[in-house]
Amino acid sequence: MRQGRVNRPSSCIGRKLGVTLGVVDIIVTGAGGKLGRLLRAAWLENPPSGLRPIWSGRSEEFDLAWDILADPTPDLPKGAVVLHLAGLVRGPGTVLQRNAAMVPPLLRTCRKAAVRRLFLASTASVYAPDPNGAREEDAPAPPGAYGAAKLAAEAMLDAGDMAATILRFGNIAGADALLGPRPPGEEIVLDPVPGHSGGPLRSWIGGRTLAGLLPALVRADLPRILNVACDPPLAMGDLLAASGLRWRYGPPNPDVVPAAVLSTRRLAALVDLPKASPESIAAEAAWARGVLQ
Repeated sequence: MRQGRVNRPSSCIGRKLGVTLGVVDIIVTGAGGKLGRLLRAAWLENPPSGLRPIWSGRSEEFDLAWDILADPTPDLPKGAVVLHLAGLVRGPGTVLQRNAAMVPPLLRTCRKAAVRRLFLASTASVYAPDPNGAREEDAPAPPGAYGAAKLAAEAMLDAGDMAATILRFGNIAGADALLGPRPPGEEIVLDPVPGHSGGPLRSWIGGRTLAGLLPALVRADLPRILNVACDPPLAMGDLLAASGLRWRYGPPNPDVVPAAVLSTRRLAALVDLPKASPESIAAEAAWARGVLQ
């Protein structure tokens, strides 16, 4: 069993991690996943003010080589922030249970390093579909296995005196099933929604937008749960049209969810939240496909 360790990034050669005045180390787990790759690309383009990313994954290519479920507790920089993105999004229930199983060793590591805040990535899928915007104070009612698995991970987050915030993300543009990478020329078939010309309505945020918001969230006085998306929600058909992708409506589907959107009231009170438009989200998705392909 290997020992997780921090490999100093080239930008940190000659100085000890975690001691630069005014700079906060942020350890990002799941750096090899879709959202981790998008944040890494975004922060390479525009380095985050006041943050020094340390990328963590199971491979030796990352700054911190750490398999959370197998490796001993690594030594993190004292007083760092941890953004926990590592997890599984599909598979049978026994596989998805690993999302919750990661939380106890993650907490042990964070306590050992006296982290200043732990961000636990979750999902809008923990809510029942709500056309009016699911609020953080609403009782969770996940309709699917993935949402149930992430809710189980949330329930494991007994942080004690440690500051911890659950981030319930909306759809990440370009890392999702609708706007993500696909074979060239493939036609997308969209479920129609009777009475709604744009099809299903969802809440969205782009990877670059999220990367720009995180430095402010690190320093904010945060609640325990925070929905993360831009406003207003957007229809899938409008996004596909703005993206220039080939698509059409399929036959009626009685199981289609017309609207599953998030309230962003809490988030908008904390940061300068940009408005979403089909064009802005389509641009984010096109950039993300370039990163992920």
